[in-house]
Amino acid sequence: MSSRIEQIIEEIEEYVESCKFQPLSTRKIVVDKEEISDLLRELRLKTPDEIKRYQKIISNKDAILEDAQQKADAIIADAQAKAQELVTQHEIMQRAYAQANETVNAANREAQDILDSATQDANGIRLSAITYTDDMMANMGNILSETLEDAGGKYRGFIDALQSCLDVVNQNRQELAPQTAQAAAISNSYQSMPASEELDPEDEALLDDLDEE
Repeated sequence: MSSRIEQIIEEIEEYVESCKFQPLSTRKIVVDKEEISDLLRELRLKTPDEIKRYQKIISNKDAILEDAQQKADAIIADAQAKAQELVTQHEIMQRAYAQANETVNAANREAQDILDSATQDANGIRLSAITYTDDMMANMGNILSETLEDAGGKYRGFIDALQSCLDVVNQNRQELAPQTAQAAAISNSYQSMPASEELDPEDEALLDDLDEE
């Protein structure tokens, strides 16, 4: 059974696959910010629980080793009891010693095998948990990187559009600058001339045009 985090990651991957490409682009896609934010928010909430679950699995290593140690101790104790039983019998003393030593040695070997196997199993569980968690974080990092790249592209596009508008405004002002300077000169001349003197028809028409603008 897959975890909820795996399900969320699959949903994010399916959602990204279903998104449409931006116009004139084969890499950048259009993302519904609210939908992707909801998935990432749930992923962020579920991640601590998932990590705790794998930490619990890792902590079971101690329980596995403790159980193995108990089994090994029980085997050794049983072997020692049997050895003691043998050596108490005077008529088979020499054989008892040999059998006792062999029994103890065999018990030690079996106990060591159990400990080695338990240690290997515990390390395997721990490695699997760490590997899975790292893969999960890698997938999250890829998704966040793609989202950040897409957002940066949109922001740069907005800045380019504003710069284009500013360039048009500045160009229009430059085109109007000669007419504005001419109108200012005519206006100053008009204000300084005597009241009886009439303004040149062309200058008067230019002033009327600028007033209308």
